[in-house]
Amino acid sequence: MSNALKFVHRIGLMSLVLGCSVAAAEPGIVYELGGKFDKSFNEAAYRGVERWSKETGQRVAEFEVFAETQREQALRRMAERGTNPVIAIGFSQQSAVAKVAKDFPGKRFVIIDEVVPLPNVQSILFKENEGSYLVGALAALSSKSGKIGFVGGMDVPLIRKFQCGYEQGAKFVNPGVEVMASMTGTTGAAWNDPARGGELARAQFARGVDVVFAAAGGTGTGVYQAAKDARKLAIGVDSNQNYMQPGTMLTSMIKRVDEAVYQALVTTRTGLSVMGLKEGGVDYALDKYNAALISSEMTKKVETIKADIISGRVKVPDYVNGVCK
Repeated sequence: MSNALKFVHRIGLMSLVLGCSVAAAEPGIVYELGGKFDKSFNEAAYRGVERWSKETGQRVAEFEVFAETQREQALRRMAERGTNPVIAIGFSQQSAVAKVAKDFPGKRFVIIDEVVPLPNVQSILFKENEGSYLVGALAALSSKSGKIGFVGGMDVPLIRKFQCGYEQGAKFVNPGVEVMASMTGTTGAAWNDPARGGELARAQFARGVDVVFAAAGGTGTGVYQAAKDARKLAIGVDSNQNYMQPGTMLTSMIKRVDEAVYQALVTTRTGLSVMGLKEGGVDYALDKYNAALISSEMTKKVETIKADIISGRVKVPDYVNGVCK
């Protein structure tokens, strides 16, 4: 099917779903590029939806964006048909939410990873730098070469925030560590390019990197496969991805988008919410899939760092105005 036909087909389905089966008070969610089963950011949001639906027995109207032009249209059609609240996943939906929320002041909107300063919008941000600081520390503690890598998705400030925390956490435990970073691209396609992710990871391995952190959505699957093939270590992102390549997934930087979406569905908050380590919004993953890779000494070290961040004893640098500081 051509892209044009796919677009018509999806718009037709959206009209059918939103026109015929959205109840007056039914909530809705618009996923970002990559789809709700991307094993990362969108899928974390979907788990929040699933949890709420199982608890309440109610459904949530869903739409998966595959073209940038669909964002505003999907949000607007949901609002027109009585959907409330309407949840937008991802910073790329900021302008669409701002336009539609202004036109529907009686509806509540929620946006993840950006701020829309309107009275009927809840904006939810995360302290990705804090969670990335922890996995950076783990990467440096695990590296035998003293060289670690970072593969980002779309080159935007949010992903630089992951990179900033990762680099600083690594340098906290090993000031001499070398960090190599690559970005996949500058458009939304960077979130779903596993082949490019694998290519970037292999290039870093060739330069001596033995641990790589992928903050790249679906592109990360290529990074994890490359690490498995090269017998190196990889770090997942957003969702707990340890299960994807057992034995070579050192850990995952968990971003609790699922909890943010769930809370957005059970409350009626507006304004700004920020979720860091203290709020349980970010963390690192330790489970049966990576337990053999992380010693008790490493865990003790990282848990100490985590406690010190929460207490304020350790200040985690952030990416502000183009600078990690």
